[in-house]
Amino acid sequence: MGHYVKTFHAIEIGDGADGRCAAHVRSAMAKPEDWLTDEGRTPEGAAQARQLFETHMPELVPVLDRLAEQLKSPQAKTLLTMATVRPFFSGCTQIGHEGTLLRNYDFAPDHCEGIIVSSRFLRPVVGMQEAGWGLLDGMNDAGLAVSLTFGGRFVHGPGFAMPLVLRYLLETCRTVDEAVGGLRTLPVAIPQNVTLVDPDRSVTVHVGPDIPMTEAPDSCAANHQHLPVPDEQERTTRTGPAGRRTGGGNRCLGDAATTVVPARVRPLAGHRVHGPLPPCRRPVTYHWPGEHWEHTIAGFTPGARTVALGLSGDNNDH
Repeated sequence: MGHYVKTFHAIEIGDGADGRCAAHVRSAMAKPEDWLTDEGRTPEGAAQARQLFETHMPELVPVLDRLAEQLKSPQAKTLLTMATVRPFFSGCTQIGHEGTLLRNYDFAPDHCEGIIVSSRFLRPVVGMQEAGWGLLDGMNDAGLAVSLTFGGRFVHGPGFAMPLVLRYLLETCRTVDEAVGGLRTLPVAIPQNVTLVDPDRSVTVHVGPDIPMTEAPDSCAANHQHLPVPDEQERTTRTGPAGRRTGGGNRCLGDAATTVVPARVRPLAGHRVHGPLPPCRRPVTYHWPGEHWEHTIAGFTPGARTVALGLSGDNNDH
């Protein structure tokens, strides 16, 4: 049994006008029909997705149009709204504490695009790309950092896929309070947990298509929310034990040292948003066994890193 090897890329995509972003969108969304719901593949569904985007993310409409003009497929243009996406579920673990956001990707490496992007759509943002122009996590030039995890309940409703919601929050908000306020008004398609950190505050919130936004007691999250899940589902996802391992008030960061950091095959991301450094020089660091890659908004370094993540036979259980 050999090591699993994966190459991660760091790319600059600017404001999306020069084709670099669209090229990666096309690659990530090569088969938009595999991502879209049945409704999203109809003209009526596409129009509804566009209307939802215009209503809730008006600031990003010029960016959406800029990217859509570079895509030939009408379905790909609909997919950019991330408002008619099939539900997808994967695990993560994250902790916010004293200006630091630490998160682990608890899923198979093949399911991670492995692209770290530096963009300047509305403001400078660095993060781990997901679904073309969405983000699994990221930090902006104001020092706001956010990340997501699956909420542990197999529920689906009208709303946005969370990677695009994270993109929107980082593009339009400067603080945790602003971002939490934004989350209260944004419809999301599946249950998700979002951890948000700025130099003064860290918080985790539970969101979903069937619940109001709910603040968690700690700024820690695995793949579990405040609502129970069926026993059969829990036997498969084991979200409860993961949530209990990462929870614990001021003990969160200490618990993370044993629950998150020694990940067997998964990349670990850390966003440090406080301290004497100005926001543009605060680091975003990606960790793998024996290796790390640090970026800042002011000092982003395009390139590639090929890393050995673990044994190829690892089953990637949480």
